Amino acid sequence: MWAKTITGNFANVIHGLNANHLTDQVIQRSKRMILDTLGVGLLGTNTEVCHKVTQYSKTYSSDISSTIWGHLDFRLPPVYAAFVNGVAVHSMDFDDTWHPATHPSGAVLPAVIALSEAFPQKRKISGLDLLLAFNVGIEVQGRLLRFSSEARNIPKRFHPPTVVGTMGSAAACAKLLALDQLQCKNTLAIAASYAGAPLANAATQTKPLHVGNAAKHGLEAACLASQGLQGNKQILDMESGIGAFYTDYNPQTLPTLQSYPWLLDQQDVAIKRFPAHLGTHWVADAASSVRRKLVESNNLLPLDKIEKVILRVPEVKYVNRASPTSEHEARHSFQFVACSALLDGIMSVQSFSSENIHRPALRELLCKTQLEHPPDNTPSFESLYCEVSVMLQDGNMISDRCDTFYGHWRKPLKKEDLEKKFQSNVSSILPAEATEGIIETVYNLEKVEDCSVLSTFLSGQPARALLEKLRFL
Repeated sequence: MWAKTITGNFANVIHGLNANHLTDQVIQRSKRMILDTLGVGLLGTNTEVCHKVTQYSKTYSSDISSTIWGHLDFRLPPVYAAFVNGVAVHSMDFDDTWHPATHPSGAVLPAVIALSEAFPQKRKISGLDLLLAFNVGIEVQGRLLRFSSEARNIPKRFHPPTVVGTMGSAAACAKLLALDQLQCKNTLAIAASYAGAPLANAATQTKPLHVGNAAKHGLEAACLASQGLQGNKQILDMESGIGAFYTDYNPQTLPTLQSYPWLLDQQDVAIKRFPAHLGTHWVADAASSVRRKLVESNNLLPLDKIEKVILRVPEVKYVNRASPTSEHEARHSFQFVACSALLDGIMSVQSFSSENIHRPALRELLCKTQLEHPPDNTPSFESLYCEVSVMLQDGNMISDRCDTFYGHWRKPLKKEDLEKKFQSNVSSILPAEATEGIIETVYNLEKVEDCSVLSTFLSGQPARALLEKLRFL
């Protein structure tokens, strides 16, 4: 029986999807997303914003606790573990990005991992259980984003993970808790009342809280619904429900469960090579190409010969920052990334250090940089491009254009490059055995009988016995 409302339809699909619905491609793509998210989250545990929310969260305690990634001797109640780990994932804007625009994994993975540790020992959560719940959370986000045409573009008013991420986290946790259809409806209703955060906090330490809160609030919503808390049973149907966030909200029923078509099968994610807003990745590739044409025999950019730098990019106001002064502003600056790539030829985690942000050569180049917004360059991660032109004092113009950067879903990272990113991110956080254990666990997740092994590795335990056990899966 199919429900008469969109909300009821979603609840039925969340409840009804099972591991047999997962396709090989969905499993493989989601495992890449999981590995990447764990890596950027572990790296993010070293950031100032993560240290601050960790200290705050220490005021909460419970008999039930979950792992804080990268910490061997520190645990928190599941909702706060989801919060801290979610903040870590987005603390450097290094997490994956989807189309329509959102960061899908960071809102879901910390929640389902934290929740999986809260179950009694007699009810083990398998790796397949975790994969299914994760994919349900990703799917719900993608479906909700397709209810609005304006959601297809880079956002202007609110940060998408705070809306669809919260709903996706809630759906994933409802799945892991095996809630019934009525409880799934209530989970979505409760989560909707946690949804939303203004985009004005982009490029500040507050923006990572958006993803942490999405993970936390989704988990909280599912737990409250499991206790019988009720909400509006038509929250997805109404303009005053989730429709409040979109001017062109047009909800549709989901496909039937028979041969269910996952959106992740149709649309892969972008995985970043350096920690900054996705739009800057086109800029980095175009600027690096221009640099190769400009550099002299000493491999240095002829800064004194440059008259001006022109960036032709879509109009995205919160990524237009002519003179960023902090790492968070630099991560949201077309100009900063272009000038850094021109000077260095490559972007990395170190590009956003205070020393690099404030170096005189970069400041000089920023003063020569201007933006143009061609009418055909739409602010969509599916279709935008970047053209970088450097005008020299002798009148010559050197230009290059990037239509698809390496790491975009049209040009996905190779497996070896994804693993290199993960290993580089966690090398200063975890011992080598734990790092290897995470990679092997994620790659074999559908075969893992008890996914608590993943949390063991995430805490930093070498766990040789667990690693040996994994090799015999």
